[in-house]
Amino acid sequence: DFDVYFPEPNGDGFWSHQEPLYPKMKISETAGKKTATTPVLFDLGANADGDTQYMLVTDVNVVGYPGMWFEGTDTKQMKAVFPHYPESVKQVDFRGIGVEKYADYLAKNQGKVIYPWRAFVLSDAKGLLDNTMLYSLAMPSQPDADWSWIKPGKVAWDWWNDWNLYEADFKPGVNQESYKYYIDFASENDLPYVILDEGWSQRGPEKLLDVVPELDIAELSAYAKSKDVGLILWMTSAALEKNFDAAFEQFSEWDIKGLKIDFMQRDDQPMMDFLYKVAEEAAERHMLVDYHGGSKPAGLVRTWPNVINIESVQGLEQSKWCANANPEMATLIPFIRMVVGPLDYTPGAMVNKSKDEFKPDNHAPMSQGTRCHQLAMYVVYRAPLQMLSDTPDNYRKNPGSMVFLRDVPVTWDETVPLDAQVGEYVALARRNGDDWYVGAMTNWSPRKISVKLDFLGEGKYTMTTWSDGTETESGDVAGVESTVDADTVIEIDMAPGGGFAASFKPVNN
Repeated sequence: DFDVYFPEPNGDGFWSHQEPLYPKMKISETAGKKTATTPVLFDLGANADGDTQYMLVTDVNVVGYPGMWFEGTDTKQMKAVFPHYPESVKQVDFRGIGVEKYADYLAKNQGKVIYPWRAFVLSDAKGLLDNTMLYSLAMPSQPDADWSWIKPGKVAWDWWNDWNLYEADFKPGVNQESYKYYIDFASENDLPYVILDEGWSQRGPEKLLDVVPELDIAELSAYAKSKDVGLILWMTSAALEKNFDAAFEQFSEWDIKGLKIDFMQRDDQPMMDFLYKVAEEAAERHMLVDYHGGSKPAGLVRTWPNVINIESVQGLEQSKWCANANPEMATLIPFIRMVVGPLDYTPGAMVNKSKDEFKPDNHAPMSQGTRCHQLAMYVVYRAPLQMLSDTPDNYRKNPGSMVFLRDVPVTWDETVPLDAQVGEYVALARRNGDDWYVGAMTNWSPRKISVKLDFLGEGKYTMTTWSDGTETESGDVAGVESTVDADTVIEIDMAPGGGFAASFKPVNN
């Protein structure tokens, strides 16, 4: 009767954004719980050396088939269940399409079928941080395809900060002036993308291409291109499905660089097929895809590398209406959700509060934990399309933090887990080219850890650190430089809800 981090979904049955909480309980205590999303993490207890061992269970290469879920039980066994094929669907609201009736079968296929893997990752905590087995099980991309056009990068984002441009000399909102303001900010900081989130088009699936009168997308895209910035458009899956051919034609004419598709809320076979259909069409038109409000990564990011990020996580958006995006959740995610693929947590809050000071605020949102807790996410969380979620004005007020946020990469050549305990803390190093970065995060417990820099290899490096306890009155943190090598041991001292970030650049002799 092992302990399990039971991923309770935020939905009704199989109707879910798959953004679970992870309460820890005995398997037998899951009785009466709602059906749980995957991946699921089991705590197998200590081995002979005293190290806690884990088993993560998920499915991979979900093509022509529904996603796997788990069912609560009063025994010591877990049962896998699957959403059946939707016999009829209905429009639930202006965003989503729900299932009215399920058929008595799971999938419809013709000819040869490759069924999904049931994958079991057995590891200690550190091994969960750099496991590549699940990626390897997914179907490879087309061998003769040219993917050189794919450009990972960071994104200036409007929705989380509620277009709160308090330094602007115009009325902020969904209008031409505001998005040029975001584009200018992106250009100043070498951010390759700006997202136009919900609000650029009229509400309702049939109105996807009815742009609001305050915007001229073609003119905005041309302005962005002149600044070496690309536009990404948000939309619901229902709206894209209803306008599929016309939408892609229009997006190509506008020179849109990517799509953020939301409110799938299902992973039955037709929805999973739709994800592949979108990925293929977007790839033909050299567009990136960021999936929100739906299934976790299950192999698609390898088969179609233009699917550059996926949400399915209790991310920073939760801070606008509840307290779920907290350091306890933040230190569970790397060992559960991140094991199956990249995640769009959308970090970058510049207003950072303790547990007692925090309050949800839709118009002027804040995060829980320290500034360095937020900065560390850019190293710890894998996200080839990575958001800067706060307002350009807040970033301009925090130049010390922006030095790090401007510099930190979004793709990595190597990962070295340094120290970790599930749900307690995580510290890892990642390499991009010749440069190394370290990110560390703790839950609400203060933490001190020692890390040897032996991953650096030969030579001297300039280390720049952003640490808890160095905040100015405004909350900003400035980098502190020193020279280190592979024999150096650094002490990382993290406050409650704290973090640590560092960059290492080779010293040219």
